[in-house]
Amino acid sequence: MTDGDVIALFDEWNAALQTGDPENVAILYASDAILVPTMSNHVRHNHEEIKDYFVSFLKKVPSGTIDEANVRLFGDIAINSGRYTFSFGNGESVPARFTFVYARQGERWLIAEHHSSGMPD
Repeated sequence: MTDGDVIALFDEWNAALQTGDPENVAILYASDAILVPTMSNHVRHNHEEIKDYFVSFLKKVPSGTIDEANVRLFGDIAINSGRYTFSFGNGESVPARFTFVYARQGERWLIAEHHSSGMPD
């Protein structure tokens, strides 16, 4: 796993957003993953709760762009933290901070934890 491989995991997640199908996004998360989402006050604790979040989020037609990535590798754990901007189908955008924690499960790298929060004013 290289820094570029970790960035590619974000690209895979962003491409899943573009499908508009919440299941395509949720399958990128481990079954016991935690999602602390940008646009909800509820922490999501499992696959079904994460999928439920993306049902409403994907209606906004989001697309993410990384503005700053900070990758760290720890064996079977990879972390990418930084800033990204979401653009939406209505022309609005939201700058946010993120942390993705990826864990290797067999041959796949899945999101074990994802924290995203809007940038403070």
